[in-house]
Amino acid sequence: MLTSLLSTFLLIFIAEFGDKSQLVCMLLASRHRGLPVFLGAISAFAILNILAVTVGAAAAQFIPEFWLSIFVIALFSFFGIKSLFEIEDDDETIDEKPGHTIFITAFLMIFVAELGDKTQLTIAALAAANQPINVYIGATLALAMTTLIGIIGGRWVTQHISTTTLHRMSGMFFLLFAAWTAYRLF
Repeated sequence: MLTSLLSTFLLIFIAEFGDKSQLVCMLLASRHRGLPVFLGAISAFAILNILAVTVGAAAAQFIPEFWLSIFVIALFSFFGIKSLFEIEDDDETIDEKPGHTIFITAFLMIFVAELGDKTQLTIAALAAANQPINVYIGATLALAMTTLIGIIGGRWVTQHISTTTLHRMSGMFFLLFAAWTAYRLF
């Protein structure tokens, strides 16, 4: 139980660190109070994680474990390689829609940005291979932590560590998890 929760937490935390959702929260918090940004982002993540875990758990009921593991290995390998070679523009800005409360703005921005994103696909794959509740808790805690870090210390991190470096670190972790899954399978 603790292993799947911790491994989910670590993978999602590393994958999201420096990702667009964390940067969105950082930018919103630089212009607004942090609490509504945090609550809006976490609300979006909680709903998205329920969707991802439900899809993953349903897939586990219909697809043999061997093929799910092959899918997880392929998915993690793809995201790992993609992250290793991803280069982002560190000067990208986020425009806020006028007339919305910051909670709604943060919720909508995160929900739309993360819907179908690598994080959601990863959570679904993890839920197919592990206890869905542990995956949900681990992923939601990881996303809450990266959001909080983005709000509190995001400026410092992005001034000292490039998003390209953060993506490369994320890529290495995805490849490590792909290798670990392959090791467990074979």
